[in-house]
Amino acid sequence: MIHGTHRYPPMDRVIYGVPLAEALAEEVSRLDAKAVYVMASGTLNRETDVIETVRRVLGNRLAGVCARIGAHTPRTDVVAAANEARAANADLLLTVGGGSVTDAAKMVGLCLSNDVAAPERLDRFRAVITADGKTERPPSRPPLVRSVDVPTTLSAGEFTAFAGCTDTARNVKESFGHPLMMPLAVILDPAVTVHTPEWLFLSTGIRAVDHAVEDLCSINPTPFSDGASLQALRLLAAGLPAVKADAADLDARLNCQLGSWMSIMGSQNGVAKGASHGIGHVLGGAAHVPHGYTSCVMLPHVLRFNQPVNGERQKWVSEALGHKDKAAGEAVAELIALLGLPATLRDVGVKPEQLDAIASGSMHDRWVHTNPRKIDGAPAVRALLDAAW
Repeated sequence: MIHGTHRYPPMDRVIYGVPLAEALAEEVSRLDAKAVYVMASGTLNRETDVIETVRRVLGNRLAGVCARIGAHTPRTDVVAAANEARAANADLLLTVGGGSVTDAAKMVGLCLSNDVAAPERLDRFRAVITADGKTERPPSRPPLVRSVDVPTTLSAGEFTAFAGCTDTARNVKESFGHPLMMPLAVILDPAVTVHTPEWLFLSTGIRAVDHAVEDLCSINPTPFSDGASLQALRLLAAGLPAVKADAADLDARLNCQLGSWMSIMGSQNGVAKGASHGIGHVLGGAAHVPHGYTSCVMLPHVLRFNQPVNGERQKWVSEALGHKDKAAGEAVAELIALLGLPATLRDVGVKPEQLDAIASGSMHDRWVHTNPRKIDGAPAVRALLDAAW
């Protein structure tokens, strides 16, 4: 008999298919926010009218705009934003952008509640991975300034209570977490995503596929996340090619957003990921590979590696992707190719001389230690990297 506990996340609501201006006005009023500090994608701020719409909706409730968060959420950028938000007495954070901006708002909330005013002070709160793969998180005061997130990509970080933040001094992406780092609300407006570069939207869609796949094939799946992950794969398998074919198809874009949301249900309930996520974290921090691309180049190979131990569950992946007669690794690889996304480490700029360090660093990521087929050391990771080369 299966058993377990389902935990509902500390999030009020998800609003989907409602125009940004309408949904934002309702949320700010509902939360009675007086000073909203906006964290936005630099491209959206410079090249579109989206942030002007936000300014108009907020009016005198606008406490400031930060459009300077770098890729992989550098510590320096996070702390600079936190210091601005603190000086403005912000009582709500609003993000409009991709995963780096989303994670930055979580980190700003952590900084504000824990008196972090300099990058090195974040050392006290980063997660530590022990030699046996366990994650130890130092205690921290709960974030009191929460966020409303308007994502423009599909990596789904807005639905979790964890953030990745890069220590640029050591070139390492670290994990931070607290239950109340999760946003209060998420607004899914497909019209906002039309400004996202095609490669970024589609590749983060593969990141969402990665979430759903590794949850389905996990060492500790749950009935709730199984159902959500299967529907996520169905929505993404149909929606992503439709967006590739017609960038103006808002219904397809919304289906992708809904699939992204459903793909993260396992993460909200402690379902362990595998080596695609674990190696991907290190590729991002050490080799500056975008999140979506890490899934494109690693997920098919990790599935092939794991097939001997979870082949029955991999059949579910194939069926949900519409290819029940193909191996899951091949079905995922075919979707990646259909979208015109990179398939090798060479394609994403990883150098041969980086592979040993990436393999070694991956052994310090918790998800490598929960991969369904045991990875017993850096040589096994190096073999996966060589397969993806």
